[in-house]
Amino acid sequence: MNITEHLLAVKKDLPASVQLVAVSKYHPEEEILDAYHAGQRTFGENIVQELRLKQEHLPKDIEWHFIGHLQRNKVKYLAPFISLIHSIDSAELMAEIDRQARRFGRQIPVLLQVHLAQEETKFGFLPEECLHFLDEGTWKTLEGVRIDGLMTMASNVDDNDKIRSEFHHANELYHTIKSRYFSDSPHFRLRSWGMSGDYKLAIEEGSNMIRVGSLIFGPRPARQTTIEPI
Repeated sequence: MNITEHLLAVKKDLPASVQLVAVSKYHPEEEILDAYHAGQRTFGENIVQELRLKQEHLPKDIEWHFIGHLQRNKVKYLAPFISLIHSIDSAELMAEIDRQARRFGRQIPVLLQVHLAQEETKFGFLPEECLHFLDEGTWKTLEGVRIDGLMTMASNVDDNDKIRSEFHHANELYHTIKSRYFSDSPHFRLRSWGMSGDYKLAIEEGSNMIRVGSLIFGPRPARQTTIEPI
């Protein structure tokens, strides 16, 4: 099967309410164009300099999502064009996105990343930290940022019960936050969890945005070393 066939196979069984983010990190522009010509318009990247190059070269109606850990000093490179940042994990990062968004006359949609997995290496707010951040309320003054939902990653394990439990917890937290802070906001609706190996479980546990890479593009290639760091 080629990229088009893989993409269509993933999309075939998706509910209409679930948005697919094709995770194209490390994959060449030619492969992204294959998916684009098959109808895909939303792509996810996690390396700022790689994303900038692809955004410059590829069609301008692509919606680019940043799905990795984002350093504050690199926000300025994404601010002119990014459609959604999935990985807000601190008040300081939120403030920097606000500052850069206002420089470009934009309001950038973001997701709060919640840490529910057992690995210590994953980023994000612990659930109680997320609630404390929202209680504190400074985010309400940031006109350049709009919180549109939550993102999480499940533990990298073969235990489907554990994965399901983490997604279930994420969905419960989403509904708590929605009712407590965003009951009047139509924009706060995104639940970004589920990847190639677990997206079906994620959808069963409330996800309406999945991030799928290897099932579409095949195994992730080595990172391109020709890209200049910024």
